[in-house]
Amino acid sequence: MAAALKRAYLAVYNWAVFSGWAQVLYYAVTTLLRSGHQDVYAAIERPLQLAQTAAVLEIIHGLVGLVRSPISATLPQIGSRLFVTWGILWSFPETTTHILVSSLVISWSITEIIRYSFFGTKELLGSAPSWLQWLRYSSFLIMYPTGISSELGLIYIALEYIKASEKYSFRLPNAWNYSFDYFYASIMVLLIYVPGSPHMYTYMLGQRKKALSKSKTM
Repeated sequence: MAAALKRAYLAVYNWAVFSGWAQVLYYAVTTLLRSGHQDVYAAIERPLQLAQTAAVLEIIHGLVGLVRSPISATLPQIGSRLFVTWGILWSFPETTTHILVSSLVISWSITEIIRYSFFGTKELLGSAPSWLQWLRYSSFLIMYPTGISSELGLIYIALEYIKASEKYSFRLPNAWNYSFDYFYASIMVLLIYVPGSPHMYTYMLGQRKKALSKSKTM
Protein backbone atom coordinates (compact mmCIF):
# COMPACT_ATOMS: atom_id res chain seq x y z
CA MET A 1 0.00 0.00 0.00
CA ALA A 2 2.76 2.44 0.97
CA ALA A 3 4.71 1.63 -2.21
CA ALA A 4 1.62 2.24 -4.35
CA LEU A 5 0.98 5.60 -2.66
CA LYS A 6 4.61 6.58 -3.16
CA ARG A 7 4.46 5.76 -6.87
CA ALA A 8 1.14 7.57 -7.26
CA TYR A 9 2.48 10.68 -5.55
CA LEU A 10 5.69 10.71 -7.61
CA ALA A 11 3.74 10.16 -10.83
CA VAL A 12 1.43 13.11 -10.05
CA TYR A 13 4.41 15.27 -9.05
CA ASN A 14 6.42 14.49 -12.18
CA TRP A 15 3.55 15.02 -14.61
CA ALA A 16 2.42 18.21 -12.85
CA VAL A 17 5.88 19.75 -13.13
CA PHE A 18 6.17 18.40 -16.69
CA SER A 19 3.04 20.38 -17.59
CA GLY A 20 4.57 23.50 -16.05
CA TRP A 21 7.72 23.21 -18.14
CA ALA A 22 5.70 22.42 -21.26
CA GLN A 23 3.86 25.69 -20.68
CA VAL A 24 7.18 27.54 -20.28
CA LEU A 25 8.50 26.11 -23.57
CA TYR A 26 5.28 26.85 -25.47
CA TYR A 27 5.09 30.47 -24.30
CA ALA A 28 8.82 31.02 -24.83
CA VAL A 29 8.88 29.72 -28.41
CA THR A 30 5.62 31.35 -29.51
CA THR A 31 6.63 34.70 -28.01
CA LEU A 32 10.12 34.48 -29.49
CA LEU A 33 8.69 33.87 -32.96
CA ARG A 34 5.90 36.42 -32.64
CA SER A 35 7.50 39.44 -30.99
CA GLY A 36 11.15 38.69 -30.24
CA HIS A 37 13.40 37.75 -27.35
CA GLN A 38 12.80 40.94 -25.39
CA ASP A 39 9.24 39.82 -24.58
CA VAL A 40 9.97 36.20 -23.65
CA TYR A 41 10.43 36.68 -19.91
CA ALA A 42 7.19 38.61 -19.50
CA ALA A 43 5.37 35.72 -21.15
CA ILE A 44 6.92 32.96 -19.03
CA GLU A 45 7.69 34.61 -15.69
CA ARG A 46 4.98 33.00 -13.54
CA PRO A 47 5.06 29.45 -14.99
CA LEU A 48 8.88 29.54 -14.85
CA GLN A 49 8.86 30.53 -11.19
CA LEU A 50 6.30 27.87 -10.30
CA ALA A 51 7.96 25.06 -12.27
CA GLN A 52 11.46 25.83 -11.04
CA THR A 53 10.47 26.39 -7.42
CA ALA A 54 8.59 23.08 -7.44
CA ALA A 55 12.00 21.43 -7.82
CA VAL A 56 12.64 22.19 -4.13
CA LEU A 57 10.46 19.15 -3.44
CA GLU A 58 13.09 17.00 -5.16
CA ILE A 59 15.54 17.89 -2.41
CA ILE A 60 12.95 16.85 0.17
CA HIS A 61 12.25 13.64 -1.77
CA GLY A 62 15.94 12.76 -1.57
CA LEU A 63 16.21 13.64 2.11
CA VAL A 64 13.25 11.47 3.14
CA GLY A 65 14.21 8.58 0.85
CA LEU A 66 11.39 8.83 -1.70
CA VAL A 67 13.96 8.82 -4.51
CA ARG A 68 17.53 7.60 -4.79
CA SER A 69 18.99 10.77 -6.33
CA PRO A 70 22.02 11.93 -4.31
CA ILE A 71 21.51 15.27 -2.60
CA SER A 72 25.10 16.20 -3.49
CA ALA A 73 24.07 16.29 -7.16
CA THR A 74 20.52 17.61 -6.77
CA LEU A 75 21.15 20.49 -4.36
CA PRO A 76 23.76 22.47 -6.38
CA GLN A 77 21.79 22.21 -9.60
CA ILE A 78 18.47 23.26 -8.09
CA GLY A 79 20.16 25.90 -5.95
CA SER A 80 21.87 27.54 -8.92
CA ARG A 81 18.65 27.58 -10.92
CA LEU A 82 16.70 29.11 -8.05
CA PHE A 83 19.39 31.75 -7.71
CA VAL A 84 19.03 32.69 -11.39
CA THR A 85 15.22 32.49 -11.32
CA TRP A 86 14.68 34.55 -8.16
CA GLY A 87 18.02 36.15 -7.33
CA ILE A 88 18.73 37.45 -10.82
CA LEU A 89 15.72 37.54 -13.17
CA TRP A 90 13.01 38.37 -10.62
CA SER A 91 15.23 40.67 -8.55
CA PHE A 92 16.78 42.60 -11.43
CA PRO A 93 14.25 43.15 -14.24
CA GLU A 94 16.92 44.93 -16.30
CA THR A 95 18.27 41.49 -17.24
CA THR A 96 14.98 40.04 -18.45
CA THR A 97 14.98 41.46 -21.98
CA HIS A 98 18.36 39.96 -22.90
CA ILE A 99 18.45 37.22 -25.55
CA LEU A 100 20.14 34.89 -23.04
CA VAL A 101 16.79 34.59 -21.25
CA SER A 102 15.44 32.82 -24.33
CA SER A 103 18.34 30.37 -24.56
CA LEU A 104 18.11 29.81 -20.80
CA VAL A 105 14.43 28.94 -20.59
CA ILE A 106 14.42 26.90 -23.79
CA SER A 107 17.41 24.86 -22.58
CA TRP A 108 15.89 24.38 -19.13
CA SER A 109 12.42 23.52 -20.39
CA ILE A 110 13.53 20.98 -23.00
CA THR A 111 15.71 19.29 -20.39
CA GLU A 112 12.94 19.19 -17.81
CA ILE A 113 10.18 18.11 -20.19
CA ILE A 114 12.28 15.09 -21.07
CA ARG A 115 13.35 14.40 -17.48
CA TYR A 116 9.93 14.68 -15.84
CA SER A 117 8.18 12.69 -18.59
CA PHE A 118 10.82 9.96 -18.19
CA PHE A 119 10.33 9.65 -14.44
CA GLY A 120 6.57 10.15 -14.70
CA THR A 121 6.32 7.30 -17.20
CA LYS A 122 8.49 5.06 -15.01
CA GLU A 123 6.27 5.69 -12.00
CA LEU A 124 3.09 5.02 -13.99
CA LEU A 125 4.20 2.03 -16.06
CA GLY A 126 7.22 0.68 -14.21
CA SER A 127 9.57 1.48 -17.10
CA ALA A 128 10.09 4.04 -19.85
CA PRO A 129 10.54 3.40 -23.59
CA SER A 130 14.14 3.15 -24.77
CA TRP A 131 13.91 6.28 -26.92
CA LEU A 132 12.81 8.33 -23.90
CA GLN A 133 15.59 6.86 -21.79
CA TRP A 134 18.09 7.77 -24.50
CA LEU A 135 16.77 11.34 -24.57
CA ARG A 136 16.86 11.52 -20.76
CA TYR A 137 20.54 10.62 -20.68
CA SER A 138 21.67 12.33 -23.90
CA SER A 139 19.88 15.67 -24.25
CA PHE A 140 22.12 17.23 -21.58
CA LEU A 141 25.08 16.91 -23.97
CA ILE A 142 23.73 20.03 -25.70
CA MET A 143 21.22 21.48 -23.23
CA TYR A 144 23.59 21.60 -20.24
CA PRO A 145 26.28 23.73 -21.96
CA THR A 146 23.68 26.11 -23.44
CA GLY A 147 21.83 26.35 -20.13
CA ILE A 148 24.95 26.90 -18.04
CA SER A 149 26.34 29.46 -20.50
CA SER A 150 23.06 31.37 -20.29
CA GLU A 151 23.08 31.24 -16.49
CA LEU A 152 26.64 32.54 -16.32
CA GLY A 153 25.93 35.27 -18.86
CA LEU A 154 22.83 36.51 -17.03
CA ILE A 155 24.57 36.58 -13.65
CA TYR A 156 27.45 38.54 -15.20
CA ILE A 157 25.04 40.98 -16.89
CA ALA A 158 23.23 41.48 -13.57
CA LEU A 159 26.40 42.45 -11.68
CA GLU A 160 26.27 46.11 -12.65
CA TYR A 161 22.65 46.37 -11.52
CA ILE A 162 23.38 44.49 -8.30
CA LYS A 163 26.24 46.85 -7.50
CA ALA A 164 24.27 49.99 -8.33
CA SER A 165 21.15 49.02 -6.39
CA GLU A 166 22.82 47.41 -3.36
CA LYS A 167 19.70 45.24 -3.10
CA TYR A 168 19.95 42.45 -0.49
CA SER A 169 23.15 43.98 0.93
CA PHE A 170 23.56 44.92 4.59
CA ARG A 171 25.98 47.62 5.68
CA LEU A 172 27.49 48.25 9.08
CA PRO A 173 26.54 49.55 11.50
CA ASN A 174 23.21 47.80 12.00
CA ALA A 175 21.27 46.13 14.81
CA TRP A 176 22.62 42.68 13.91
CA ASN A 177 26.26 43.83 13.65
CA TYR A 178 26.43 41.91 10.40
CA SER A 179 27.36 42.89 6.85
CA PHE A 180 26.59 41.18 3.58
CA ASP A 181 27.30 42.26 0.02
CA TYR A 182 25.10 40.66 -2.61
CA PHE A 183 27.44 41.88 -5.35
CA TYR A 184 30.42 39.92 -4.02
CA ALA A 185 28.19 36.96 -3.15
CA SER A 186 27.09 36.86 -6.81
CA ILE A 187 30.71 36.95 -7.93
CA MET A 188 31.36 34.00 -5.61
CA VAL A 189 28.49 32.13 -7.27
CA LEU A 190 30.10 32.81 -10.66
CA LEU A 191 33.41 31.45 -9.39
CA ILE A 192 31.73 28.31 -8.04
CA TYR A 193 30.47 27.60 -11.55
CA VAL A 194 34.09 27.23 -12.75
CA PRO A 195 34.82 23.93 -10.96
CA GLY A 196 31.16 23.04 -10.43
CA SER A 197 29.99 22.93 -14.04
CA PRO A 198 32.69 20.52 -15.36
CA HIS A 199 32.20 18.34 -12.28
CA MET A 200 28.44 18.13 -12.88
CA TYR A 201 28.92 17.47 -16.59
CA THR A 202 31.37 14.66 -15.82
CA TYR A 203 28.91 13.23 -13.29
CA MET A 204 26.13 13.23 -15.89
CA LEU A 205 28.40 11.57 -18.45
CA GLY A 206 29.00 8.80 -15.93
CA GLN A 207 25.26 8.47 -15.28
CA ARG A 208 24.65 8.32 -19.03
CA LYS A 209 27.20 5.56 -19.55
CA LYS A 210 25.79 3.54 -16.66
CA ALA A 211 22.14 3.94 -17.68
CA LEU A 212 22.58 3.26 -21.39
CA SER A 213 24.94 0.33 -20.91
CA LYS A 214 22.44 -1.20 -18.47
CA SER A 215 19.61 -0.80 -21.00
CA LYS A 216 21.63 -2.63 -23.66
CA THR A 217 22.04 -5.68 -21.41
CA MET A 218 18.32 -5.90 -20.65
